[in-house]
Amino acid sequence: MSDTNGAPAGASKAPGASSARGPIGAPGGNNAGGSQPLAAPAERQIIKTGEITIQVSNVANTLGRVRAMALQLGGYVGGSQAGTLEDAATLTLRIPAARFDDALAGLHGLDAKVIAEATREVDVTGQIVDLEARIANLEASETSYRGLLARAQKIEDILAVQSRLDQVRGEIEQLKAQHKDLSGQADLATLTVTLTPVAAPVQKQAETWDFGAQLSEAIATLVSIGQGLASALIVFVVVWLPVLLLLGIIALLLLRGVLEARRRLPVVAPQEPPAG
Repeated sequence: MSDTNGAPAGASKAPGASSARGPIGAPGGNNAGGSQPLAAPAERQIIKTGEITIQVSNVANTLGRVRAMALQLGGYVGGSQAGTLEDAATLTLRIPAARFDDALAGLHGLDAKVIAEATREVDVTGQIVDLEARIANLEASETSYRGLLARAQKIEDILAVQSRLDQVRGEIEQLKAQHKDLSGQADLATLTVTLTPVAAPVQKQAETWDFGAQLSEAIATLVSIGQGLASALIVFVVVWLPVLLLLGIIALLLLRGVLEARRRLPVVAPQEPPAG
């Protein structure tokens, strides 16, 4: 028997009901579906991530040791970019969260130098609890919609309830995927390890030599010499050139005076010796 809207008896509000409140018997109502909210996690759910860069003498050998360490700790290598003796390598380790500190200690224990290290912790306990509660509510709504679908007789009622049931089922699957992803990240910590080779002496020398800096220094030296020459030229023109000109004029005047004085002296004729 149907009401004025064509829905089955007792289900007039079910197809259009909100997932928050749910249909009759849904979590928002009397929770007749029998589903109980999932229990809160017994422990705090914390996502741990970290990055560490290590300088090693042999990248290939250390790469194998890091892989073996991840397996010993119950984890695995999620991804890697292999390197050789001369090239760097990067590994993404997935380690059980409880062994995260052990993994860091193991990396510090390698015959290597730690260049950089960073770790982060994000508490997602509240997010997981919220997802579990929403999933429980939607599963209760799903149970109620299935009951309505079993009782529905008219085609339009069946289609309306089935549409709402499919929507609730999709929301459940989406929330379960989010729950699985968060739980997985909390269970397995992510540690990115970068291995860099120790630079060879020639390479170190080449790395310390900067062509641009050397060129700039040479230009600066050249400019400094030019400035010194220009300063000396200015001093010579402004100070010494007038002095030298004045001394030259005085010397010319003195020389002219001496010559004039010599010309004014009387000329004495030479005497002839007396005749014998």
